[in-house]
Amino acid sequence: MIKNLGTSASLVSEYISELRNIEIQNDRLRFRRNLERLGSIFAYEISKELSYRKKKITTPLAVAECQCLIEQPVLATILRAGIPFYQGMLNFFDQADSAFISSHRVYSEDHLKFQIKLESLSCPKLADRVFIIVDPMLATGSSLIDSLEEVFKIGKPKEVHIAAIIASEQGIKNLIAKYPDFTIWVGAIDPELNASSYIVPGLGDVGDLAFGAKLQN
Repeated sequence: MIKNLGTSASLVSEYISELRNIEIQNDRLRFRRNLERLGSIFAYEISKELSYRKKKITTPLAVAECQCLIEQPVLATILRAGIPFYQGMLNFFDQADSAFISSHRVYSEDHLKFQIKLESLSCPKLADRVFIIVDPMLATGSSLIDSLEEVFKIGKPKEVHIAAIIASEQGIKNLIAKYPDFTIWVGAIDPELNASSYIVPGLGDVGDLAFGAKLQN
């Protein structure tokens, strides 16, 4: 199931427009802050799909009946690009357990082919839990699919949500083919991938824009 939060004019489209803007991208603090803001918006929207129970809460004046989350989810992100997006979501699911995945593309010399290299994985118990994984850019989906295969060796969640700020049509297609029952949340869907499998028009390399350029592998 695809949930596109950018289909109507909203702050989602406003913040994504700033992320794409090459002039605003020069301000790293603002770039990271917009990623974080979008994480909080995504968390709020995802929260509407989770399970709640009625709970009586004592106030200074009386007792109120409130709807409260039955359980906090497990939040996961792929380092390093996903950190600000993940932090925005953690600001809302502030008692959640967290998982961290270190994986990246290793390109051939011509920069046209790549393999996914998984460096490390830190994850709590997942069996029968709600699992939310955030990755700002869903390009081919290869790194996300490979990462999920490793994560699910730890346990099988009862419910999985994938959050990406910008996704390519091809990436969504690949992800659905592998995991048809997962809910995919996106802020925008772009039509193309270039020869190096970057999303077009996209916004560039999120990790570099947020934290500075890295040495190439």
